[in-house]
Amino acid sequence: MNLPLVPNLIAGRAVGQVGADPLLVRNPATGQAIAAVAEADAAALDHAVQTADQAFQAWSQVPLGRRAAVMFKLRALLAESAEEIAGIISREQGKVVSDALGEVARGLEVVDFACGVPQLLKGEYSPQVATGLDVASWREPLGVTVGISPFNFPIMVPLWMSPMAIATGNAFILKPSPADPSAAVKLGQLWQAAGLPDGVFQILQGGPDVVNGLLAHRLVRAVSFVGSTPVARHIHSAAVALGKRVQALGGAKNHAIVLADSNAEFAANSVVAAAFGAAGQRCMALSVALVEDSIADEFVARVAAKAAAVTVTAGTEAGADMGPLISAAARDRAEAIISEAEADGAKVALDGRGFRPAGYESGFFTGPTVLDAVTPAMRAYREEIFGPVLAVVRVRDLDHGIGLINDNPYGNGTALFTSSGEAARRFELGVRVGMIGINVPIPVPVGSYSFGGWKDSLIGDFHIYGPESVSFYTQAKVATRRWPAPDQSPEASFHFGARSK
Repeated sequence: MNLPLVPNLIAGRAVGQVGADPLLVRNPATGQAIAAVAEADAAALDHAVQTADQAFQAWSQVPLGRRAAVMFKLRALLAESAEEIAGIISREQGKVVSDALGEVARGLEVVDFACGVPQLLKGEYSPQVATGLDVASWREPLGVTVGISPFNFPIMVPLWMSPMAIATGNAFILKPSPADPSAAVKLGQLWQAAGLPDGVFQILQGGPDVVNGLLAHRLVRAVSFVGSTPVARHIHSAAVALGKRVQALGGAKNHAIVLADSNAEFAANSVVAAAFGAAGQRCMALSVALVEDSIADEFVARVAAKAAAVTVTAGTEAGADMGPLISAAARDRAEAIISEAEADGAKVALDGRGFRPAGYESGFFTGPTVLDAVTPAMRAYREEIFGPVLAVVRVRDLDHGIGLINDNPYGNGTALFTSSGEAARRFELGVRVGMIGINVPIPVPVGSYSFGGWKDSLIGDFHIYGPESVSFYTQAKVATRRWPAPDQSPEASFHFGARSK
């Protein structure tokens, strides 16, 4: 097998070799293997963590202005490399190039935020809290931190993690998805070109063994994860049990309520784009439309017609709107759930099963699918499909829709389409979901806010990027100071809490 090698990045060097049974990277549009992954073994993992710990000792003492300069340089290099990175993502993940460029842009927002690290790490100082007594507080980095990123956003999610970890003074080890790891390698090269010292950003390739090895390593202080809820639970429980901090963002089943007073054309366009963009492989994809009864027939017909017009082909093709799923297994699961819903009574308003675009018959494609008359008992409603399937559930009114959203175990993102400010306000206050859009189908916050859901969409307490990442990647330190004059001999008190006033 003569395939390009996707290496590890350890101590500033690309290292690793293909094993006897290597992980293969496949182009989802063709099904063909295009690269082999150099999986890190236990020795390489320990070497990377030890290197990161040594690099942290020096990097944590680098002045904030110099750290910010690296962030500014990284930002410029990412912007210059956006087209190249988007091409890598499209070949390995399958999404269309324009969507991959959007992924780079959303990651840049977090780099922008990290460029302000001198402001973000400003401490507090209170002089004369008591006679001759001053108090100061500041935040310091943790040490070795780890990011475990998913296949669906191979550059954006690492950029949600690594800039904030590194800007605040930590060393960072990225474990990318083995399905599309090459964008991470490019990111590592850009960190080096930006002037980051060797060992501060490293990459370990592989699967569950690498993840579990990082979770168990005594020098790893914090772990950031984005992926499915079952894996998020495992990572959270394993790492927290060892005293590590954890950001663990899980799965989703995002609902949009479409009220009769909404702009019908705008709502339909928004739902189609949010349901079928990236083949539905987004944790913020709109997979359920809760449509008010009085407009449901018209809305389903409108959405089905628009979805049928979506251009589905390889993401690298000009004019593509939607690409393939990541694997044959993902395609087969999505189509099995469609068939099960139909058997259970759902109406298939648009059927994407068996779709094979010309020239890409061996790819992992499922066409846009619209299921009408879905009920909460159906698997198509209950489970995260992570494919181009929109489930339409008919609701009596806004309160009925809010009730369904709140009964769902996930709480990542949700949206409301309406022209009523009163309805919007009632929706914002009533739903138990972390991120809300009002006539915004995918309400991902900008980089200066934090991203995170509720319920089974977030395991633990920490959201990702923005202000919460500053808290996650640092720990507080407080100093209480007194400087008595050489000719003074103030008495020490035996009573806790007694201070000289």
